[in-house]
Formats: sequence, structure tokens, C-alpha cells
Amino acid sequence: MDTDDRAGRAGSDRDDLQRQVLDLVAPLTTRFSAGGGRLRLGFNTAHYDRAASELEAFARPLWGLAPLAAGGGAFDHWELWRAGLAAGTDPEHPDYWGAAFDRNQRLVETAAIGLALALAPEQVWDPLTGRQRDTVAAWLRHAVTVEPNDNNWLFFPVMVGLGLDRVGVAHDRDANTARLDRLEEFDLGRGWYTDGPKWQRDYYIPFAMHYYGLIYAALGDDPARAGRFRERAAAFAHDFQHWFTSEGVAVPFGRSLTYRFAQSAFWGALAFAGVEALPWEVTKGHLLRNVRWWGRQPIRDTAGLLTIGYGYPQPHLAEQYNAPGSPYWAMKAFLPLALPAEHPFWTAKEADAPPLPEVSTQPEAGVALLRCEEGRHVVLLSAGQHAPWMRHGAAKYAKFAYSTRFGFSVPAGTLGLEQGAFDSTLALSEDGEHWRPCELPEHVSAADGVLHSRWTPWDDVEIETWLVALPPWHVRVHRIRTGRALRTAEGAFAVDRDRPPARVDTGPGRARLDSPNGLCVIEDLTGLREGDLVTPLPGTNVFAPRTTIPTLTGELPPGEHLLACAVLGLEAAEGSEWPEPPAWDSIEPLLGPAPRP
Repeated sequence: MDTDDRAGRAGSDRDDLQRQVLDLVAPLTTRFSAGGGRLRLGFNTAHYDRAASELEAFARPLWGLAPLAAGGGAFDHWELWRAGLAAGTDPEHPDYWGAAFDRNQRLVETAAIGLALALAPEQVWDPLTGRQRDTVAAWLRHAVTVEPNDNNWLFFPVMVGLGLDRVGVAHDRDANTARLDRLEEFDLGRGWYTDGPKWQRDYYIPFAMHYYGLIYAALGDDPARAGRFRERAAAFAHDFQHWFTSEGVAVPFGRSLTYRFAQSAFWGALAFAGVEALPWEVTKGHLLRNVRWWGRQPIRDTAGLLTIGYGYPQPHLAEQYNAPGSPYWAMKAFLPLALPAEHPFWTAKEADAPPLPEVSTQPEAGVALLRCEEGRHVVLLSAGQHAPWMRHGAAKYAKFAYSTRFGFSVPAGTLGLEQGAFDSTLALSEDGEHWRPCELPEHVSAADGVLHSRWTPWDDVEIETWLVALPPWHVRVHRIRTGRALRTAEGAFAVDRDRPPARVDTGPGRARLDSPNGLCVIEDLTGLREGDLVTPLPGTNVFAPRTTIPTLTGELPPGEHLLACAVLGLEAAEGSEWPEPPAWDSIEPLLGPAPRP
């Protein structure tokens, strides 16, 4: 990706994004199979078969290429994608992808093909022969008949329908109407959806639920529904802007982080659908700052291919549905390239991030977001989400805090604190070797910067947790009722250890670390625990391959206990004094019926 920071020059922003699409796609053009239907980027370790993996790699670049073409951008290799589309949908061709079936990965990838037909038929449809059009149409029409998962997947046949409508191919429009009706049942109010009937509210809300809804609003033929999609997206924008720092860094949280700058795709989708939820110059800034920030990260290999990981190549982070082509979902961020250069989104001069309140509580997602250091650092406190079905689900959803500066960590094993990498969570153990962190929080509430949940790591252990936003600090309080003796370990943020710290301070009730890579402090407010520094195994944190976690440890006999701590993460400190944590007396009134220490 082009890493230049050239925002604000007349005409430069759109040109720069067009170049980034071409730069990302260039390494792919030599990876096609001899028959053209497969794009082979590496060894497939996803749960779906190789043909689906190679279809994924083929289709996902279309999220950027189709808008590029629709907006008049030049691309010299459309013949590769045309040939691949013809071969992959032809049952008589060796590169045939196979037919989509219920809840199958092939259905996911049809959405990008549908968008390409809708936006760029001159490139992907018109030059095909009659027989090729017949095979493409038959394959897509069949895909519209299979059963999606009951979540954002319902949008995939809708996207196919938009493409088939554009090229004049009949299909079952009633089935898509029913799917759209079902999707609208996931509306929570204030612009929030749930991604299906589960408690899951993450980046799939902006880069899937809203993203596809806004495409439908722009290209569909139901004005009433389009109006509702636009209204919800406009409301959501006011909450979602809190997820980004003033420098464009988004909070790493939840699954599919390997999609990276898809995080900012929502902002471009607003423009595509003509939704000026925020002034155009502000919306434009949210998109461009995030894309530029990602352009400065080491996320591509020596061949120029996007890697699986987040801040660096990190296959350990992957979900079971990540194949080599999965990261190219990031190209959703390029949707506004379909707009003409005269669109007000492009003619507006990028604005700096607007000033925002220090705390934004978003009860629909069970989170509170803290803006620290004049917006350069955002911390997301999370109380209510879990996803036990996915790899590292507890680490991706159920930790207490997620940071744009320190990220979060995923475990590397099951033995010891070093393998567990328990930053921003409370872990419990009977033997000091096998640890259980917060995994399945329940009974969630979020209001006025205070989050509350309950969790039960064993049948006879019940924990109530309160998280209190007091920027730049946050406070964690745990009321623990246990029928067994337990050891406890509660981690602060994970700090990059590649540069040695300027100072450390550990002892009763405290663990403090000040290094060129950041200041991190955890202070025990109830005086029960010992401070230490834990060095987790490498490759666990999403930003830094090697980290240190300031941690409080202690022991609890059977009974009822109260643990409380204050946590701080900042840039490297100036001066010799350690920051003072909030006083317990100022926190206790916020907690309702929590007992005194």
C-alpha cells in the first residue's frame, strides 16, 4: 500500500486510493491457476475445502476492483477475472468451484461477485460469450436458493440479486425480500444491530450489517427499506466514531481482525449511499486516516501479499475460517471509489478528527469507550460478549479492556501465566498451572461509564465484575463467592518489550512499567495482592510480538471476597512520579450493592 500522507491536496485522496487498489492487486495477477478459475495464495488451513479457499482469494479483490472500475479507474488485468469467473462457474471446467450449498463458504464469496456485476458489468459480464453468461448466471441463481446462516450471511444472496438485476437475469426476488425482512429483525435501535440472534456486536455491525444495507440502499428498488437502512447507519455513525483514535487507529476487538482496514469500510459506504451522517470532511477523515495507518504497518509479506494476522503476520490469531485470501476483505474500504470525483465526499477537504467526550457508553454493545491523551489513545471496556465457538473467543471478546496502543493478547497454551497471556482479564487457578479467565459473561448492564456482568468459571464460583471508566484510568471491581481455594492473576495491558524499560516498580499492591513503548500501571485498591511482571510467550499480542504484562497475583480461601484495582496505559511518562490512581472512596458509590473491602 501507498504509505504517503497526502490528505487534503485537491484530487489526491481519490487518486491515492485508486493506486492502493492497484498496488494490493498487483501481486495477485501471477497467482492464477492455468485454467484461470483459482487464485492460489498459499496453503489452506481453514475449515472449508481448497476450492472454496481459492474462490475466496479470487472473489475478495473484487470488493476494491469493482468500485475502481465503476468510478472510471483503469485496471489492465480484467481478463484474468473474466476468465476465472467463466471457468469457476463451469461444471465442465477443471477449475470449477463447485456448487454452493447451505451455510457454505462459497455463498460468502458470491457477494463480491454480485457487487462486481452490479457496479462493473462492462468488465465482468458484457465481454463473456453467451455460454459463459449462461454458466455464470446458473451458478449464481443456484447460490441464491441455498440457506445462509441466520446472521449477516442473509445479505449475500441479496448482493447476488443486485448483480443479477443489473445484468438482466431473473431470480427469486421474493426469497431475498424475506431475507431482508429477517435482517431488519436484528435492529436494536440507535443504529445498532445484532449479527444474528446471538449476543455479538463487533466490527461485523459496521463492515457487514450496515455495509451491505447501505449498498442495498443505493442500488435496490425498495425506497422505504432503503430509508430505514440509511437512518440506522446515520445514527450508528455517532457511536462508531468513538472506536477510532484521532490518528485513525481502530480498537482491536472481536473476530476477523485479519480483515484490518475493513474496519473503516462503513465510512465509505455512508458516502456510497449518500448518507451525510457527519459532515463529509469528517467522514472522509475517518476513512482515510485508518487506511493510511494500515499502510504503515508490516502486514504484507515479501511478495506483497496481505498476511493473516493483525499488526503483523500472526497466524496464531486466525479463526478457523481464515484462508490465505481472507485478508482481502479489507478491500471493502475502497467502495467510495465508485463515486465520481465530483461527489462531495471527494471534493471535501479531509478534516481532523472532531473532539469527542472522554467516555462513550454504548449499552447495545455492552461497552464503554475511553478517549485518553487528547484522543490519541482509545480504550474499549467490554462486559457482555462471548463467542465460545471460535478460536480464542474469550480473548477476543471477554477481556475487560482493549486498547489502540497496547492491543490485547491471545493465549499460546494452557499452562502457566506465560502461556495464558492474561492481559486485561482476571484469571483463576486451583493449582497455579491451569488458569481460567473470564470467558462467558452474563447479565450485562452498561450505563454512565459503568459496566456490570456475572460469570461462573466453576459451578461453585460466582463472580460479579464492575468496570468503571475514569479516563485515563479504568477501575475493575470483582465480588467473588467461591467454594474452593483459588489463586488469582489480574493483568494490566501488554507492553512491547523490544526496548528495555526506563523504570519498573513491583511489590505489594502494585506493578508499574515505564518504557519507551508505553507506561502501564496496575494498582490494587483493596491491598490484597502482590505486583509482578509476567513475560508471555512471543506472538500472543496483536500489536507487539514480545510483551510484558504488569500483573497482580494473590490467593483466596473459600468464602466471599472483594478485589479492586485501577489500570492505566499511556505513552511513556514524563517526570519521576508515578501517576496516582483514583481513590476507592470515589468509586464505591458508583457500584450499587457491592460490599466494602
